Amino acid sequence: MSKTHIDPCVFVIFGATGDLNRRKLLPALYQLARRRLLGECQILGVSRSREMNDEQFRALVRQVIAETKVENAEGVGSWCDDCVHYHSIGEGAEDDFRKLANEIESLEREQNLPGHRVVYLALPPESFSPTIEGIGRAGLNQSKGWTRIVVEKPFGRDLASADELNALVQRLFNESQIYRIDHYLGKETVQNLLAFRFANPVFESVWNRDRIDNVQITVAEELGVEKRAQYYDRTGALRDMVQNHLTQIMTLVAMEIPVTMEAESIRDEKSKVLRSMSPIQPDDVVLGQYTAGQIAGKPVPAYRDEPGVARDSKMETAAAIKCQITNWRWQGVPFYLRTGKRLPKRASKIIVTFKCAPVSVFQPFAAGCDLRSNVLILSLQPDEGFSLQFQVKAPGEDFALATEKLHFDYTEAFAPLADAYETLLLDILTGDRTLFVRDDWVQNSWRLYDPLLKSRPEVRPYPAGTWGPPEFEQLLAKHGHNWFPL
Repeated sequence: MSKTHIDPCVFVIFGATGDLNRRKLLPALYQLARRRLLGECQILGVSRSREMNDEQFRALVRQVIAETKVENAEGVGSWCDDCVHYHSIGEGAEDDFRKLANEIESLEREQNLPGHRVVYLALPPESFSPTIEGIGRAGLNQSKGWTRIVVEKPFGRDLASADELNALVQRLFNESQIYRIDHYLGKETVQNLLAFRFANPVFESVWNRDRIDNVQITVAEELGVEKRAQYYDRTGALRDMVQNHLTQIMTLVAMEIPVTMEAESIRDEKSKVLRSMSPIQPDDVVLGQYTAGQIAGKPVPAYRDEPGVARDSKMETAAAIKCQITNWRWQGVPFYLRTGKRLPKRASKIIVTFKCAPVSVFQPFAAGCDLRSNVLILSLQPDEGFSLQFQVKAPGEDFALATEKLHFDYTEAFAPLADAYETLLLDILTGDRTLFVRDDWVQNSWRLYDPLLKSRPEVRPYPAGTWGPPEFEQLLAKHGHNWFPL
């Protein structure tokens, strides 16, 4: 299906006045409209506010677009007038959902639309189930055209709740209609992992246990919990980052070559990785929580002193985990996952360290010629690109080795990258499910981390502005490895 073919539809956003819609969805939708990729789609914002009407919501949209400094924002006024609408769901009673269904049908008649619908749940996780049930009771899961439902992460809080949510949404929609979204998969650099591996035999031929020593995946944030304390203090790093973002990246790094580049073939291979993983051992997990420290030379408070955080909170703000994939390709190669808030810098990187040559032929020839591993660094954000570290002879009469790098930078080669949500919203509208999470992936991922949530390893303190507690380093050191410096 062509990426640029968009069926006319109604794009319904539950949570229209919320943070996600303001920061991500509205700017992305406007960018798609500006590039003439939305076609005749009508945007219907839905929230509980009874005071808001069409004009007030359009004013909010114009304000949001102006604040996010979207390129060429001068056309937002006409777009709002032509395509943006609002409806209050009130308290979300059964009658409220029936009125919403009538509003959508009325909009479809007025705009002569064929009945295609996207229903996007830009809501807090606790609102997913009652909203889905309301959608079902009002018959919003059925229409004359296609209907697609989009559920934001986290999809469940543990294995049991994820299974319950899956059962509910699959009772009303078939799996082909369900789009479980993880915005990390919309990043061009994440998608490029597939092209990098499978279009370049020089890398794919060494992408295995015979040549790779270890793989490190780090998603680091300088920021603290900001305005998300109420959510984060009930969620933590394991649920917020590890179970979805980092594990998604790991399955893309480790997956086998798909039969085709179609959605189901790719999703099959990602799920196989999770089914091949050994249970995570308790001594292969370290959790941390930031204390007061400094970021970029400025003092920042401890997690427990952040507004909205319980003063005795034991919630983790950082995690480091050793994973093992017990299949033919990866047996014996550790995958290290690391994430955290209030770390020294914002960075999302995949570090692939190759094995050293079995013998150094240079040592008998000259002292100080120890070989170092070749290292492939895939940078997902910021400074998107990759570099390959290798060794050369340093100039001079004495024989000495120096580490140099081959480097590729996306911004030097291409126009600015599209926001992840632009990519994912376009995929939803065209029906491309490649970058969305399938039900078995969700289940297998939660099955992997559910024991950790139940056992709750001790949470270690680390000063803000450092790379986590000392135990992060010890986790790798006991296996003969070190975190690659970022």
